[in-house]
Formats: sequence, C-alpha cells, structure tokens
Amino acid sequence: MTGQAPGGSTERARPCSEIRIGYIPGLIGRVTELHARYYSVNWNFGVFFESKVAREMAAFMARYDPGVDRVWSVVSEDRIHGSLSIDRSGEQDNTAHLRWFIMSETLRGHDCGNQLISRAMDFCRRQGYAGVYLWTFQGLLQAAHLYHKAGFKLVESFPGDQWGQTVAEQRYEARLL
Repeated sequence: MTGQAPGGSTERARPCSEIRIGYIPGLIGRVTELHARYYSVNWNFGVFFESKVAREMAAFMARYDPGVDRVWSVVSEDRIHGSLSIDRSGEQDNTAHLRWFIMSETLRGHDCGNQLISRAMDFCRRQGYAGVYLWTFQGLLQAAHLYHKAGFKLVESFPGDQWGQTVAEQRYEARLL
C-alpha cells in the first residue's frame, strides 16, 4: 500500500503501524488459525495442538483483566496478522506468562515481532512484574533470537509433549526486578 508522503513523494505504508490492544472480534479464531497453519506446515502439529491453542486462548480471554493482562494484535486492512499476549491473571507470584506469539507469513521479517515483544516487556515493567516467562520448543530459531534480544534466558529444556508431539520443550525467563 502506498501513500503520499510530505513533499509529494510516495512511500510504502509501515506494515506494523496498526497495533491494537485488547479483544477484537475474531481474535481467538484468527490467532488459533495462524498457529495451526504455521505449526502444521512446519512441525506437523495437528488437531491436538490447534484445539489446545483455541481452548486456552478462549479461557484466557474469558478471564481477561486489562488491569493485569494484555493482548496486542497487528492489524492490516482489518485483518489480524500477528498477536502476542501477556497472561498475568493465572499466576501465583509476581510474574507474567508471555503466550500465543505468532506472526503471519506476510509480516514475518518486518520487525512486527520485535515491536510486539518490546510492548509486552514495557507493559510488564510498568506493571512492576518481577519477571516474564514463556514456553516454546527447540528449533524455533527466529523466535528464540527475538526472546534473547528482549532479555530472555533459556532456563530449562527437556523432552515433553504438551504440544501433542514429543519435542525439546524450553522455558525462557526474563527477570525485570
């Protein structure tokens, strides 16, 4: 998409310029779809994984508390192309859970992931959370690069099947206080 820049020149619209906070109609379905498609094609995950994402994200949105939780969505032409959530409401200590981080093929490599993680970490700092953690698995190199860049450290790795297949599950943590 192009537009007139000041001075009459033409420039490309920034692909991540619209990031919305909170629930958007279709959010649960679209984030589930993005996860299901990516992980099916690249990791051969199936219905177990897709239904897990849908169930857990639906439960999160049902208890969503904007005072402690956040969802950011990258929207372009009224379609969600990426998302990331901070889930604090289910935690017992002063930590937050980074969840459902996904970007469409269209926007991968356009710095949108960096923007979402940066917003999430800034939010967690403003909230005074002591730390943030996330679960992932070995082999997601682009995501791992973003996590390291944001201050996360790999603290645990073991074979597990929480995604419906046995993979090398990994827990990353970032200390904020």
